[in-house]
Amino acid sequence: MSEPRMPIPAPEDTYKGWLFKWTNYIKGYQRRWFVLSNGLLSYYRTQAEMRHTCRGTINLATANIAVEDSCNFVISNGGTQTYHLKASSEVERQRWITALELAKAKASRMQLESDDSGDDSTPHAAGQSTGSRNSEVQSTLRTLGSKVEDLSTCNDLIAKHGSALQRSLSELEGVQLGGETSEKIRQVTERATLFRITSNAMINACRDFMTLAQTHSKRWQKALQSEREQRVRLEETLEQLAKQHNHLERAFRGATVLPSSQSNPAIDSKGPVPRKGDASDEDEENEFFDACEDVQEFITVPADPKYHRSGSNVSGISNELGMDDGTTSLDEQSLASNPESPQSQELVPVRKRRTRIPDKPNYSLNLWSIMKNCIGKELSKIPMPVNFNEPLSMLQRLSEDLEYYELLDRAAKCQSSLEQMCYVAAFTVSSYSTTVHRTGKPFNPLLGETFELDRVQESGYRSLCEQVSHHPPAAAHHAISERGWTLRQEIALASKFRGKYLSIMPLGSIHCIFEKSTHHYTWKKVTTTVHNIIVGKLWIDQSGEIDVVNHKTGDRCHLKFAPYSYFSRDVARKVTGVVTDKDGKAHYVLSGTWDEKMEYSRVMQSSRGGENGADGRQKTVYQTLKAKELWKKTPLPEGAENMYYFSTLALTLNELEEGVAPTDSRKRPDQRLMEQGRWEEANTEKQRLEEKQRTVRREREREANRAASPSEEGKESADGAEEVEIASEPSETTYKTETLHGSHPPAYSMEGPYGAPVKSGHQDNYTPMWFERLVDPMTGEPTHIYKGGYWEAKEQGNWDSCPDIF
Repeated sequence: MSEPRMPIPAPEDTYKGWLFKWTNYIKGYQRRWFVLSNGLLSYYRTQAEMRHTCRGTINLATANIAVEDSCNFVISNGGTQTYHLKASSEVERQRWITALELAKAKASRMQLESDDSGDDSTPHAAGQSTGSRNSEVQSTLRTLGSKVEDLSTCNDLIAKHGSALQRSLSELEGVQLGGETSEKIRQVTERATLFRITSNAMINACRDFMTLAQTHSKRWQKALQSEREQRVRLEETLEQLAKQHNHLERAFRGATVLPSSQSNPAIDSKGPVPRKGDASDEDEENEFFDACEDVQEFITVPADPKYHRSGSNVSGISNELGMDDGTTSLDEQSLASNPESPQSQELVPVRKRRTRIPDKPNYSLNLWSIMKNCIGKELSKIPMPVNFNEPLSMLQRLSEDLEYYELLDRAAKCQSSLEQMCYVAAFTVSSYSTTVHRTGKPFNPLLGETFELDRVQESGYRSLCEQVSHHPPAAAHHAISERGWTLRQEIALASKFRGKYLSIMPLGSIHCIFEKSTHHYTWKKVTTTVHNIIVGKLWIDQSGEIDVVNHKTGDRCHLKFAPYSYFSRDVARKVTGVVTDKDGKAHYVLSGTWDEKMEYSRVMQSSRGGENGADGRQKTVYQTLKAKELWKKTPLPEGAENMYYFSTLALTLNELEEGVAPTDSRKRPDQRLMEQGRWEEANTEKQRLEEKQRTVRREREREANRAASPSEEGKESADGAEEVEIASEPSETTYKTETLHGSHPPAYSMEGPYGAPVKSGHQDNYTPMWFERLVDPMTGEPTHIYKGGYWEAKEQGNWDSCPDIF
């Protein structure tokens, strides 16, 4: 008796059922509804979702199916999509495996036939109706079905006559030579003839079946391709109609979210934003912010045509609106092109910088090989491999803020403080443009590590960074330009791991001072979020608000970085802002994206009466002139995807230079080895440097303990010195200014009642080489300010005071 067959669907049928799919380490396996159809395996959360939302699809034609144990199996298409599945029983798993193998074989065969098909097949007529196509398909299927039945019949006949022939041959062996011999031989001959005839019929039927299948396969492939292309065109048309409907709906309400030049439907050009349906990116495995239709605090509409006059009437319009000459609107021509820009000056020979670095090697990362070496170790001593890094330090990443220094050059030449504010605001946004694809972590600088960026000859500025603290980590940055501006900042990072994503919150203020106007601007950075930390493809988002403040005039620019939301209808990575004077009157509206460009629109009139916001208050409606481009991102160099997505400036940051300090990041050995592709050696060198830093820190702590006062009272006084002196009353505190090296603007130091500078109070007990910890009178925050001496030491070639950190 033959064994009972398992109910396996025919290759053309759809196979459905429940399976358990691995989602992440937190939720484990989750029950999902799977559908196998036309060589594609798709899954949904519930059966009801089949009508509108597909969570993921994998093509079986190129997939690999592997069985792990009695109930588990894995489907992968080579790395981008991998499903770890589990059936409820071994029998159920075997049913799925059989169905998947049949579907894979069919899909692979159709793909090969499609690749081999040429133009020799007869195409369908242009006006052929759907009904005629269905009739042809049904007729062909009936013909194929009859041929299959013929094959089955021939197979049964071959089995029957084969058995009879076998019996006859067996009988022939036992026959004695005599009168019966000829009769038996005749029977054997007859049966052999029948078997030959039946076999020939079987072969002919198979040949007919194959000929018919090959003839129609090419036509079916072309018809299917035509249907697919038509579906894609329909989907694109539907998407365009939806966007036009959205635009018309907003226009009907009397407002547009962005100026017309910003409303670009080609949002997909912005990079790898997660899309619905990716294999490893379920809604529950990504962190999306809630969609808020009222995230924008204002709306803009085109200004009245009377404002669109020639440039000779601008001053009259300004006076009509009550603007004085000191706060007039931004001259459009000066923003579009500055005749005094560095490009128009006489060119001088400059050093040729490198334009490439070695391509990033494709090393696989085994998490278990890392974790097994961490068992029993302290958390602070767990070595993280360079596989997660990029070959730049945090100090070099901080220097990348100067990528678009030309914005500050133009701002230094502005006569109007409001015009200058537009440039400074665009500069704050431009510093994030290099982060959109940079998911690698920069190297943590060693304590005392420095990085100089001397671009006086090419760009007119020079920059210096130093790691001033390790616990907590903090870096100080000072840049000065011959074109009249100074930028300084101290950045410390705080992070929060939320399981699905990592939030990085920079702490500290950024200062920009212009020498000619003595305008002093300050702002803080927004939060950076790295998504899909555990499962899925990493991607970065910037969100939060920035207030750029001019402390001299009271001007302010409020920038808002909208968090990414899958359900939002706005452009991705959107940034909006309003420039106001000290009285709160709006003069410019800024709009754009932090990874592409920023535009400005001059406000001609403002009023209340727009849509109600989330808090129920009416939004402000700004009537603006046509938007003009303020800043645009420079395209990445060719092959950047193989060079860690470095920009043109980033490619030069780790280039070796003569005369730099021995503590410069360019001389860090593990970072250099990683850049050269020698990652195993880089990991070994990284562990050596980290252990050396721990040894130096322990020695520094022992020296501090020996130098400390033995009395507990004195120790408490020393520990509380910073708090007491910072909290001193203004009457007991005096400020003084000192001129730093070169053409520096005044920097501030803080003295207590006895003229003593503010003590550091950092846990490292470390005194920086080139920076001094003071209290800034603008923000009241203790910060590290450049105290001078570095560039003089470089000119003299005297680095004797530098520590040996490498």
